[in-house]
Amino acid sequence: MKKQFLSLAMGVALVAIVSACGSSKTESGSGDSAMMDSSMTDSTMAESGVEVGGAMMVPSKNIVENAMGSSDHTTLVAAVKQAGLVETLSGAGPFTVFAPTNEAFAMIPKATLDGLMKAEMKADLAKILTYHVVAGSLKAADLKDGQELTTVQGGKLLVSVKDGVVMVNGAKVTIADAVSSNGVTHVINGVLMPK
Repeated sequence: MKKQFLSLAMGVALVAIVSACGSSKTESGSGDSAMMDSSMTDSTMAESGVEVGGAMMVPSKNIVENAMGSSDHTTLVAAVKQAGLVETLSGAGPFTVFAPTNEAFAMIPKATLDGLMKAEMKADLAKILTYHVVAGSLKAADLKDGQELTTVQGGKLLVSVKDGVVMVNGAKVTIADAVSSNGVTHVINGVLMPK
């Protein structure tokens, strides 16, 4: 009986040791898994993109989400919201957007800009903003000197390329090829006005 008790006690001890080792291994394994999840998150966070206004414009975000992160495009984002274009520009696209900076909007007389931001001017504001959007995804390399682009608004934009500098209706592309999930954004230093 002593022998059986001793065997039973050793068996229980062995099970306890194996369980402890397994539990330790599992904890270690989850630590490794957590480390892998962490490094995967880090690599996702390190997604390559183009820095615009202190934020990375990355392919995993849509055009509007990327623009909202840029401190240089707060006026444009406010105008897009006011014109009711957030849903459209967050859609599948693809779109090419020529995005004026806050400095570009500052060149418009304040009274004019304030007037455009009024509810009763929503349609006019939408026309101006959609004049900055072209259907399709055009990178800088796709833009050729003398090329004419038809905007979503229906007007035409004239592209000029000289010494590697791309201009659209006289506005200079200052940052090109910010790729989003639904198109491409090119930052420009002027507001394009439809005729």
